[in-house]
Amino acid sequence: MTFRQFAFNNVLRNKRVYAAYFLSSLFSVMVFFVYAIFAFHPALKEVHSSVTVGLHFAEGIIYVFSFIFVLVSMSAFLHSRKKEFGLMVMLGMTNKQLHRMVFLENVLIGFIATIFGVGIGLVFAKLILMTAETVLELKESLPFYMPWEAILLTCGAFLLLFVVISFFTVFILKGNKLIDLIKGSAVPKKEPKASVLLSLLAAMLLAVGYGVALTVKGDQVVFAMIPVTIIVIIGTYFLFTQLSVFMINRLKKRKGLFWKKTNLVLFSDLAHRMKDNARTFFFVAIVSTVAFTAIGTLVGFRFMITNNILDERPFAVEYYSEHGDEQETEHIAIIEDKLDGITYQKLPVHIKNVSIPSLADDGYNPLTGIISESEFNAIAEAAGRGEEQVALDGQEAAYLYYHSAMLPPKEVEGKRMLEFAGNEVNQITAFGSALIRTFENYLIVDDAFYDTITDFEQETFYAFQVEDWKATADIGEQLLEELGVSDTNGYGEHFTFSNLGYDWYIINQSFGTVLFIGLFIGVVFFVAAGSFLYFRLYADLESEQQKFAMISKIGLTDKELSKVLTTQLALLFFIPIIVAVIHGAVALTALKNMFATSMLESSVLVLGSFTLIQIIYYIFIRHNYIRRIKKHIVN
Repeated sequence: MTFRQFAFNNVLRNKRVYAAYFLSSLFSVMVFFVYAIFAFHPALKEVHSSVTVGLHFAEGIIYVFSFIFVLVSMSAFLHSRKKEFGLMVMLGMTNKQLHRMVFLENVLIGFIATIFGVGIGLVFAKLILMTAETVLELKESLPFYMPWEAILLTCGAFLLLFVVISFFTVFILKGNKLIDLIKGSAVPKKEPKASVLLSLLAAMLLAVGYGVALTVKGDQVVFAMIPVTIIVIIGTYFLFTQLSVFMINRLKKRKGLFWKKTNLVLFSDLAHRMKDNARTFFFVAIVSTVAFTAIGTLVGFRFMITNNILDERPFAVEYYSEHGDEQETEHIAIIEDKLDGITYQKLPVHIKNVSIPSLADDGYNPLTGIISESEFNAIAEAAGRGEEQVALDGQEAAYLYYHSAMLPPKEVEGKRMLEFAGNEVNQITAFGSALIRTFENYLIVDDAFYDTITDFEQETFYAFQVEDWKATADIGEQLLEELGVSDTNGYGEHFTFSNLGYDWYIINQSFGTVLFIGLFIGVVFFVAAGSFLYFRLYADLESEQQKFAMISKIGLTDKELSKVLTTQLALLFFIPIIVAVIHGAVALTALKNMFATSMLESSVLVLGSFTLIQIIYYIFIRHNYIRRIKKHIVN
């Protein structure tokens, strides 16, 4: 048997230990390859160049994270195989040969994971492309193509990654003495102790971090973000390394609890497990928090923007002309021609701009638009949202200021006397609305008084109410071109035009791209977090098998064994996830305070989905872990 065959057989003999590492590496390769397929897709590059830039950026994040993930995972595997390495050295293997063997094993696993990751990505490529069409709301399909550029990039990048990681493993093994390798994980453990001061510090840091994050509002959230994040990260580290051990030791001193049934077996080892795995739990909690917060934020922003655009814009088509001239007449004719065949209601608002000097004294624009009571009430009624209407008499007026849910509350003087062109009007109220989306403030007056105003500059706002506004998206895109609107905000020469259906499509497509990119990155982070827990459990499997085999000889039943292992695994599995969920919930609440809008729906959706996935993963791991422990006891 050659040395290479020996290394290959070692991988096969340790397939249980390497399985999670191989599958996680395969998943990282596959996700990277999927992004590469999109980034190099000819149809996507021609239509959405910004999407391809974002996908390449996501590939970079995944690649850097994969490097850290593989390096840490490999360190855990090497630690679990110390005794095996010690026996090999005793039988005559030199350090150089040991390093070469580990190098070959890691390169072999990386090569196989890369090939399988690319292969599985190709198999599901068409399905993934179809999913992307839906998420990105593309009008044209993304046909399957042979992604040679993506294959070469993925294979080259990850083969290089695994080779570099393999060199790092050589340095990890250096400095280990033979006696340390032989003992492996069998070195007697001291009773874990925790500092009372550091335990209190952990609780205080988390309390301060949470308190600040939940109380700051608006722009203060941005300034508090970095210091709060640092405080919470430090607090989380001490939570797992000190506070958790301190609490377990305190529980062990409560004899009524410690000596009850199988609690002796549970608690006697739990402090050791928490102390040994503290860094892993800390890493899992932080990585999971990043995944929760990133995806929750992206989903929340999408909900927030799309909901706000619907709250702010009740009309399918809006047109605003700065001058009542032939261009306005021509444009309205084009719009009505495009809407031919669709049931719609045209609602014009004729605006008479006059100068009211007394408004300047109060800090407002003296050039103010005057609109009639009937035209405003007609547009408010057509909106169908219970918009406030006005009832005016004679020279009474209502001050209408532009306000939407995205803007902070505004205080405007309600009652006052205004004078213009020798006339006096009694402003009896003031209220905000986003019905007339010229973003200006107006004075609403009685129709009869409106007709007496003769000295003015003319503007007109048209609202076209359509029941099925989403069906007008294609019409809106055509009108933007025909009206000569080149600005993305709908501004033309002396006019503005907007279509709710087309704007909705563009916003959803833009956020769909970001969500698509962020979702996969978050999933990679979450899978990595679950994999780290798996690695730590199986790194200690041999010592756990020996421990429970000895305990079973003094009377531990199968039922009691299952109960102890289930409770222990649940604590080790869900404590970091629960911490991450709490961190994520606080972070999303802070974002809600920043934008003054609820993210409850998106938060529950994201955190609930990941928690459900973690529960399913736990059930699978628990079943497999208990089966292996019991199998060793029987044998």
